[in-house]
Amino acid sequence: MVKEIQLRIKIQDANQKDILVIKSAQFLNININEINAVKVLRKSIDARKAQIIFNYKIAVYIQEPLPESSKYSFEYKNVSSAKEIHIIGFGPAGMFAALRCIELGFKPIVLERGKNVKDRRRDLRAINQFHIVNEDSNYCFGEGGAGTYSDGKLYTRSLKRGDVRRVFENLVFHGATEQILVDAHPHIGTNKLPKVVQNIRETILKYGGEIHFESRVVDFTIKENKIQAIQLQNKEEMPAKNVILATGHSARDIYYLLQRKNIKIEAKSFAMGVRVEHPQQIIDSIQYHCKSERHELLPAASYSLVQQVKNRGVYSFCMCPGGFIVPAATANGEVVVNGMSPSKRNSKFANSGIVVEINVEKDIEKYNHFGELKGLEFQKDIEKMAFDAGGSTQAAPAQRLTDFVKGKLSNSLNPTSYQPGLKSAPLHDLLPNIIGTRLRTGFDAFGKKMRGFYTAEANVIGVESRTSSPVKIPRNNELEHPQIEGLFPCGEGGGYAGGIISAAMDGERCVEAIVKK
Repeated sequence: MVKEIQLRIKIQDANQKDILVIKSAQFLNININEINAVKVLRKSIDARKAQIIFNYKIAVYIQEPLPESSKYSFEYKNVSSAKEIHIIGFGPAGMFAALRCIELGFKPIVLERGKNVKDRRRDLRAINQFHIVNEDSNYCFGEGGAGTYSDGKLYTRSLKRGDVRRVFENLVFHGATEQILVDAHPHIGTNKLPKVVQNIRETILKYGGEIHFESRVVDFTIKENKIQAIQLQNKEEMPAKNVILATGHSARDIYYLLQRKNIKIEAKSFAMGVRVEHPQQIIDSIQYHCKSERHELLPAASYSLVQQVKNRGVYSFCMCPGGFIVPAATANGEVVVNGMSPSKRNSKFANSGIVVEINVEKDIEKYNHFGELKGLEFQKDIEKMAFDAGGSTQAAPAQRLTDFVKGKLSNSLNPTSYQPGLKSAPLHDLLPNIIGTRLRTGFDAFGKKMRGFYTAEANVIGVESRTSSPVKIPRNNELEHPQIEGLFPCGEGGGYAGGIISAAMDGERCVEAIVKK
């Protein structure tokens, strides 16, 4: 038989040989020799008290062998001559939409404006070293989307939108470590995710799908409210009947295109703020109650913070323990920062977005004349002002955390992971009051929740502006645009996802909706 049990193991016992087998036998009151194997189903850390505990969910195989393979299998078939589904964008939503097409016997034709992961690295180097942004290939655009060069966080609350486990298993099938099936807050890491993305591409091509890089969509041909064709920047026109629009939250040209063609879009609330960076040891000491280095079995500590300030949420976003801050602009003349972590999370720094909710109906009235794009235009203006304050895409405005809260200009900054350089600018004056005043109050509150968080050793770097899309593309219960037959808004760009896993599930759902037509 197989028994599922919960175990709590003290950290000082966790390295003991066969500790899980020993504790499982004790828990079940059976002889240790009756246990053939144990399998960890879930692992988390309880660090609320000085005595740190590992929580395990365990499957105990009693006089029964451990299964040789997962119950999930991925049966891909040759779709070279099958009915076509066009997919615009090759981020998580687009990748998993393409894989699902092949499983269901349809041929995916993917159009990605950026480059493959290997060639994309050259454009990242150009951003970091030469301050030049390729507007089609950068930290946001290219094979794998914005998630490829990020922490690769896989945590999601969207448990009712699809089979979360199936997406995880498919990532493992394509080269991700099986540890993501176990950890309570799994991640792949920016150094390993590109290989997984490449493996997904190879699967799609192997079974007859098509992927066209450097193929930016610039227009749609629509007749009688039905998609007829897709037009590319090189003037090529591709006939298309069903189109999954999975372009991500930064593809502003797509929103402009839809507005220009009078295709319904909606303004959507979003969030903006800054990145705060601490020495990782400070976060470790707060979370693990340690005065020096954390225990060797513990990962770099993370945190999650939220505070209501003047009827708006101020909260941490995309927290990257043991990570780096990166320049994530998608156009020249703007400053955008984001975070990433390698798989080992072994940087000496921890960083997180700290952002403020922006209600597009109440907070930015002076942008109302932009209609549905008012949030996007507000976002653009803040990024441009950050560029003007720093003088470069790379020179992000920055202050010590304590100076930011007090409204003082920092004369010099502590060491930071943000390699391209920082511009000591009046960040507290750059941000509008709806953001800046709430951030200052929020940081003060966070310092009381996490003693040691509010410190002059932390730097605030701006701006964190691409938390989600400020535009939503509506769709009906069949996931199709209510106006345009054959157009399926999808993922973060459509306003239906908030990370790798939720976007992947949404991509699969859109394919399934097309198949049901």
